[in-house]
Amino acid sequence: MNVTETLNDGLKRAYEITITGAELDAKVDEKLAEAQPEVEMKGFRKGKVPMPLLKKQFGQRLMGEAMQETVDGAMQSHLEESGDRPAMQPEIKMVNEDWKEGDDIVVAMSYEALPEIPDVDYKKLTLERLVVAPGEADVEEALGKIAESAQNFATKKGKAADGDQVVIDFLGKVDGEAFDGGAAEDYPLVLGSNSFIPGFEEQLIGTKAGEEKDVEVSFPEEYQAEHLAGKAAVFECKVKEVKKPVPAEVNDDLAKQYGAEDLAALKGQIAERMKAEYAGAARQVLKRQLLDQLDAQVAFDLPPSLVDAEAGQIAHQLWHEENPDVQGHDHGEIETTDEHKKLAERRVRLGLLLAELGQKNDVQVSDSEMTQAIMNQARQYPGQEREFFEFIQQNQQAQQQLRAPLFEDKVVDFVFEMADVAEKDVSKDDLQKAVDALEDEA
Repeated sequence: MNVTETLNDGLKRAYEITITGAELDAKVDEKLAEAQPEVEMKGFRKGKVPMPLLKKQFGQRLMGEAMQETVDGAMQSHLEESGDRPAMQPEIKMVNEDWKEGDDIVVAMSYEALPEIPDVDYKKLTLERLVVAPGEADVEEALGKIAESAQNFATKKGKAADGDQVVIDFLGKVDGEAFDGGAAEDYPLVLGSNSFIPGFEEQLIGTKAGEEKDVEVSFPEEYQAEHLAGKAAVFECKVKEVKKPVPAEVNDDLAKQYGAEDLAALKGQIAERMKAEYAGAARQVLKRQLLDQLDAQVAFDLPPSLVDAEAGQIAHQLWHEENPDVQGHDHGEIETTDEHKKLAERRVRLGLLLAELGQKNDVQVSDSEMTQAIMNQARQYPGQEREFFEFIQQNQQAQQQLRAPLFEDKVVDFVFEMADVAEKDVSKDDLQKAVDALEDEA
């Protein structure tokens, strides 16, 4: 095998690799020798088929495998000897396309090498962590929202309004005939909940206790009960009671509804949850500080292919955010701008820097951390958790998409431990302003 360099420009590399016909023949012979003990052929005992006959019978078939393995081996040997780490999968092309058995193979290999990442003295980084302690007023405000969400209903006089609850008896009929599942007594229906057929609840707005009303609706064309789909129906309704929503009382009973022993325990849980939320927001601000400082301090050449790919993803994502009605990728080409490229350069630079730091310091994402991430993601697909798990297990790219942010966060935490991080007490509003600023600068 002979390797000749044909391009060395910045991070771009190109080589011409020549593999002799003799090397290929030797590889084929090696594969035949491995298979010979298991080969059975008429007229010969198992494992006793002569090599020339094997080569005549299977040589052509094995030549393709031998070529691929030899080229892959040559590429791997070159990368090990040169120390290069390709930014993306190297491109391999056969030069002598008129090749025939016995000839040498000449292939062209090209790639962009990952750059040398400069060392950074992370101990000289100075960062400021914002700290917010939940106040009594914040806890009381949260309690009030909980009480609203756990609202009860109290009898009211007068007409039913949107958001009120009506207690009704109803009987549904299609073509004058009652149908199964179309009747109920003392049914509590919150108007505006959209829990009934479209158009049903709106017709009960303005009704009063003791009033009877025929509600005329049509079942949707895609209704689950096929014998009712698309059909007009009349529901004979009797309004027995009208109730208005009232917040639940803030007391021990409310606390027990949410799994706490008493009101004091619920307040403690709320304070801890708010403290965790504030800490999470503060971490976002701290992480941005870190990345901004690293971006300002570190400079090195970037592989154009990685920058172009990242800029394309950014442009694609932003375009879909601006065009939410367009699903999938059935749209015209989306051009990248200088702004997309600038942001892509920052992301690629910081990504390579953090990846290098994590590798040098043996930062690992554990199996348990990965499992927890998969479980969290699976909750977004209720009823399909098993299918999601199976998809992740069979899809390396999907696994990497879950692993990458976990790895980055662990590397960032590693840097936080080494950097000079001071704490600063701030108000909730100050923290919110800092978080809002992150979105403005994104």
